[in-house]
Amino acid sequence: MRWQPSVRVAPPYYEQPAYIDAIAASVRSHLATLPFEPETIIASFHGMPQAYLDAGDPYHCQCQKTSRLVRETLGWPEARWLTTFQSRFGNDPWLQPYTIDTVARLARSGTKRLAMVAPGFSADCLETLEELDMENRAAFLSNGGEQFAYVPCLNDSDAGVAVIASVVRRELMGWL
Repeated sequence: MRWQPSVRVAPPYYEQPAYIDAIAASVRSHLATLPFEPETIIASFHGMPQAYLDAGDPYHCQCQKTSRLVRETLGWPEARWLTTFQSRFGNDPWLQPYTIDTVARLARSGTKRLAMVAPGFSADCLETLEELDMENRAAFLSNGGEQFAYVPCLNDSDAGVAVIASVVRRELMGWL
């Protein structure tokens, strides 16, 4: 091609207030529909090999910051909020703690009511619906847990679209 179009990639928005507020509002709204109050909330993020973090990849730190900001926005106690990582495969160590192991451990140690949210996903997919909602639910219940809730991703909700619009507006500054 003789004429190359301009390409602009939006940088991570893991700490953008519109995103944090939308996730927190979604969690708050979903928890209000439950017949129970979770003893613990897990914020689960997609994992990656530990070697990436060791080599300087910022993803782990971004996940931790997102999780902390959502928890703080909700006013949820730090002792009742965990950040974990799912979807590991292969033999190399991945970011820890692993979600499935944490869910089973919590249930075995007496936690009866658990909620899980996946802030790193803008839309639900097989990974969130099958791995988090189905496999982790089964692990929790089969190890002694009694009530499990998965908070859906923002998906195509008004709040989810508003986050995308906010990122786009931020990135178009100076272009239009």
